[in-house]
Amino acid sequence: MALARFGRQVKRQHGVCVKMTAVAILGLCFIFVWSMFSSPSNSVTVQRESFDDIAEPVASSTIVSKSKGKDIEKHDANDNKKKVESSLKKKDEKKVNGSLPLPAHEHKSGKKNEKHVSKRKKDKDKSKLSNEVSKENQENQEQEESQGEEAEKENEDEEEVVVDDKEEGLDGESEEKGEMEGDADVDESVDQETQEMVENENEWKKRQIKGPVFDPKAHYSWKQCSTRSKHNYIPCIDVESGFTRLHGYRHRERTCPKAPPMCLVPLPHDGYDSPVHWPESKLKVLYKNVAHPKLAAYMKNHNWLIKSGEYLMFPQNQSEFKGGVVHYLESIEEMVPDIEWGKNIRVVLDVGCSDSSFVASLLDKDVLTLSLGLKDDLVDLAQVSLERGFATFVSPFARRSLPFPSGVFDAIHCGRCTIPWHAHEGKLLLEINRILRPGGYFILSTKHDSIEEENAMNTLTSSICWNILAHKTDDVSEVGVKIYQKPESNDIYVLRRRINPPLCKENENPDASWYIPMKTCLHTVPSAIEQHGTEWPEEWPKRLETYPDWLNNKEKAIDDTKHWKDIVDKSYLTGLGIVWSTIRNVMDMKATYGGFAAALLQQKIWVMNVVPVHAPDTLPFIFERGLVGIYHDWCEPFGTYPRSYDLLHADHFFSRLKNRCKHPVSIVVEMDRILRPGGWVVVRDKVEILDPLEAILRSLRWEIRMTYSQNKEGIICAQKTIWRP
Repeated sequence: MALARFGRQVKRQHGVCVKMTAVAILGLCFIFVWSMFSSPSNSVTVQRESFDDIAEPVASSTIVSKSKGKDIEKHDANDNKKKVESSLKKKDEKKVNGSLPLPAHEHKSGKKNEKHVSKRKKDKDKSKLSNEVSKENQENQEQEESQGEEAEKENEDEEEVVVDDKEEGLDGESEEKGEMEGDADVDESVDQETQEMVENENEWKKRQIKGPVFDPKAHYSWKQCSTRSKHNYIPCIDVESGFTRLHGYRHRERTCPKAPPMCLVPLPHDGYDSPVHWPESKLKVLYKNVAHPKLAAYMKNHNWLIKSGEYLMFPQNQSEFKGGVVHYLESIEEMVPDIEWGKNIRVVLDVGCSDSSFVASLLDKDVLTLSLGLKDDLVDLAQVSLERGFATFVSPFARRSLPFPSGVFDAIHCGRCTIPWHAHEGKLLLEINRILRPGGYFILSTKHDSIEEENAMNTLTSSICWNILAHKTDDVSEVGVKIYQKPESNDIYVLRRRINPPLCKENENPDASWYIPMKTCLHTVPSAIEQHGTEWPEEWPKRLETYPDWLNNKEKAIDDTKHWKDIVDKSYLTGLGIVWSTIRNVMDMKATYGGFAAALLQQKIWVMNVVPVHAPDTLPFIFERGLVGIYHDWCEPFGTYPRSYDLLHADHFFSRLKNRCKHPVSIVVEMDRILRPGGWVVVRDKVEILDPLEAILRSLRWEIRMTYSQNKEGIICAQKTIWRP
């Protein structure tokens, strides 16, 4: 009846007005109904300018109930989904220069991989925002901590957001999938592996449970690993499934098992004795500690290492270079007088690790050389280098970037080089260009070069504007040596006739390197004052105590240096019971500004400064000081042989994991793998972490040499025994 009456009113004289009123009423009704049933994600939001207000995961003691926590998490995730997406989009548009002002590593791979990481970013930000409700409780807890913890917390505040190609909760890649079948499938294989990593990570995040790092009620029993590589097992490099003669027993890239290894690597069949101490280890090591079937065959054709009784000897001035390595180094200085070893050239990367006599001779000149042991080195010469006491790490060098920031090596050397630099659009050389300091030197020595390869190399180096400073075939060594120099500015790139390779886009972070495919573009030389690499560092040793202009937190870096000098001098050297004359290879598992490594320099010790991928990116400054380091995600095994280090140092390392790793105990197992029998571990952390950690170490039959605690903080000093369960 009402509709009929309304229709008659429309036909009358004032029908037009009624029509307009009806249309307005219907429109308002439509808007009301649409707003009621539309998704909350379509509502208007304000872009988040920073992530400083996002709290850390809730400690187990602060969670009231499981059901209530889930309701809060679901509500917060839905309400803030749009905020996170808009803020991430805005953040990606900003130019990233890789300097220390970054809150954490921005390991972005550019638009090429955006389709693979967008889903991860959303899932991750949901998880982060769900923890905002705990911020108030957490701040109250922090106020009760000691002054030392508060200083450490300053760095932690910068760790809360990570944008990288391998984010929190990811424990590894799937095994041996998408291995490269041909050169043309390189990029496709990398993208496939990246997608698998995303799926594994999202699956873990769905069932992630927050709580203590170590379960204090857990009991552990250990078994020895039964792997093909036996006592030389490197988990993310050695193939343990799908092994064929065609593919070999090592991956073409880092490919970690789905579940981290929870077994103990056995000792060599012939036993293991305490290594020869430094500096004697420069001249000899125990053969059985590094014995390998192919090493014996290798020694027959190379005179720089000789087996004599129970030792593997390294005769002085014997090397791969005829005339000796000393003559080789002197010829390089003669070719380019600007190269002054131990002064303006302090940090060097040696690609291939084929002859550690090169590293030994540079060490005598105060040059710290980091050797890259290639994963296809079946002779295991990288292990020999580590046994001698030289800085070495093992990594594939084929498709992904090396785990270093851009522009940090003063010089890069490849001796008796057989690497096809010009292949695959010059990706390998472009990667060398990325990590080489502007104005830095690439020293290439080759023998029996073909004309085709030499022409291809000349074309490639010209296309990236490298200047050939010298080219000489040494009459004594019969080796052709070329020394290239990287441009110091971007002006020369504009003058190229062919823009190939093209310049990388401005939003591509040159420091992004963890699980990032190698680029076929050319990163520009940094020019802004806030970017690292704009100026050459001071000469050594002055650069160790120099704090560059691009370092924003100079006060923190200075305090870090003083802090560790006091601790090392007053506590570590005298109060832990460590015989420091037996220590040579040291790892700082969570390096900040390199203060710990700087404090140990007088002990004739080298330190591998590991900067976790979720921590503030301080690695460029560590290199700037004349020290060496590497990026790593400790949810995965480290790239080195078993029994590589004499001492592992972990300062508030486990408390900063923030439930990132699915199996935190696997990190302790990894520490057992890379530490030599008789080696030491020094852990400083919260008592709630140290107590269960001590139980784990005792289950491994480690000797607890010293424990101390005060104000909820403490320290454990433990020694690994040769015993194996």
